[in-house]
Amino acid sequence: MANYLRLTITNQLKKYIMNNNTLDKYKKAIRNKYEIEKEGEYFDYLYSPSRGKLRDFCWLIFENGVTQDDLNVFRNLFSIDFDHTKKKKFKEQKDKFRPIETFLKGETDPTNIDAINLAAIMVDFQQRPFKNFNKMCRMEDAKQMGKSYQAQAVVEVEKKIRKIVSFVENEKSAEYSRKGSLFSNFTTLFSKKGDQKRYPEKRIRFSSG
Repeated sequence: MANYLRLTITNQLKKYIMNNNTLDKYKKAIRNKYEIEKEGEYFDYLYSPSRGKLRDFCWLIFENGVTQDDLNVFRNLFSIDFDHTKKKKFKEQKDKFRPIETFLKGETDPTNIDAINLAAIMVDFQQRPFKNFNKMCRMEDAKQMGKSYQAQAVVEVEKKIRKIVSFVENEKSAEYSRKGSLFSNFTTLFSKKGDQKRYPEKRIRFSSG
């Protein structure tokens, strides 16, 4: 039981660290996209962002049509659904853009995932929201791990092949050695028989008287 709990806690800790690292990557990617977008078409809203500018820009984006994921982010952050007819009520949400303003300016490191996701919408970061980015990173990590395992498997197979080849070559070498020794024995044997034929032993005769 203790080992099970220890393993569970370890796995949860690893997951927490991995998610934190992925969130850092997500925020960094959004900031990099902001540095590009602030010089582009929406320069007036993004170059020197303020809460008021970001609020007005956010309404413009959602008014022109967004994805369901983006609408979910809007609902989560502002606790209301986006409605074209409620622009006046939305103007009251100005303070909700404060963490987005300071994040884009590089002044703060927000932890509110909904604010970060809205920042991603405003700079048109395509791999949004965070759940999609996290999924993409996991798939990429799994792919890299698969390649690593595959490469390792190839190395192991190559090692086994080399061992087999080495074993076969050693066996062949031993076989040639045995054959050479046998041939040498036969040659010696036949050589002795030949000598016996050529030089037969002399028979000594004894005569009496």
